[in-house]
Amino acid sequence: MPSINLPNPDRSVTPYRLTGEPIPFVKVKAADFPRVAFAAAHVVADPLAGNDPWLTPAIDWDTTLSFRHRLWDLGLGVAEAMDTAQRGMGLGWPEAQELIRRSQAEARTRDDALIAYGAGTDHLAPGPEVTIDDIVRAYDEQVDFVEGEGGQVILMASRALAAAARSPDDYARVYGHVLGRVNRPVILHWLGEMFDPALAGYWGKGSHEEAMDVCLDVIAAHADKVDGIKISLLSAEKEIAMRRRLPASVKMYTGDDFNYAELIAGDEEGYSHALLGIFDAIAPAASAGLAALGRGNGNEFFDILEPTVPLSRHIFAAPTRFYKTGVVFLAYLNGLQDHFTMVGGQQSTRSLQHLAELFRLADQARVLADPELATRRMQAVLAVHGLST
Repeated sequence: MPSINLPNPDRSVTPYRLTGEPIPFVKVKAADFPRVAFAAAHVVADPLAGNDPWLTPAIDWDTTLSFRHRLWDLGLGVAEAMDTAQRGMGLGWPEAQELIRRSQAEARTRDDALIAYGAGTDHLAPGPEVTIDDIVRAYDEQVDFVEGEGGQVILMASRALAAAARSPDDYARVYGHVLGRVNRPVILHWLGEMFDPALAGYWGKGSHEEAMDVCLDVIAAHADKVDGIKISLLSAEKEIAMRRRLPASVKMYTGDDFNYAELIAGDEEGYSHALLGIFDAIAPAASAGLAALGRGNGNEFFDILEPTVPLSRHIFAAPTRFYKTGVVFLAYLNGLQDHFTMVGGQQSTRSLQHLAELFRLADQARVLADPELATRRMQAVLAVHGLST
């Protein structure tokens, strides 16, 4: 296995010899999995565009869409135009619309393409003049677009609603309106403030436990219009507590990138399905683990996925909203894109120390598909930062 000189927290540079044997890419079908599993997919920037990256997104559509086919080949669904695709952090609603159109067209070319699309209010800037009626209209616009393209909706949390709501009743009004008019059941998305500080106090309550009560009341009142809910609170205990209170017809989709293995495996009272950003980065391992669980081999499931948890905890470390940088960095290391450039220049949000530790953990998790290639690409990033290896 190759060796590479990597920086350490004390500013020293020491050799690291790769040890992990990569988990192979094996095509499977979603029907082989005992859980519904979505990977929230990233977008690939176009590094040759003559744009100003902080102001105008430029997307490499061919590579972006090819990555969706890779996820489908692994049996995973695609959660499209979500926060992993940098919604609200470089990807605006006009670009999200184009992404949805193009991804839905690709999905129609296959008979095994599970896909759902984020719809929110991110084209409506929060502000004191924004009313609840404005938020309702904004949700309607995006939901109508997704359903007009023939897609399933993932109803994303709204920064504008978090800013404008004065009580839980405002949340009940907005969600009740939207759920009352959708054509097919949606996936709700409760994104915690660790992912987006602007969503603090969501559902009109100060604590997650109180907010959970409000959310569960909304779901109970519209259970026929809710396929499931993804919660991203990074707390296994809170997710399990909510999971046990859901109506029988409503799925829990874990969005817990810290504790996903145990939550997907479940307990004697149930389990979680998956809608995870980390599944973008560790797709072959996620697929292999779910296939093992489908064969009834829980030990193999944990043997594959547990080593990926330290990697995921590192990628999603605070400030958690910068996790997209780690996801894209792994795609670069694995040869899934030719560059480490992101929409909005977001490749700059993590330090070289962070990226070096990510490299070590990815090797130990067996998710560096080609260790020689990954080492060469890591060396190129080190060189840009002034470290000659």
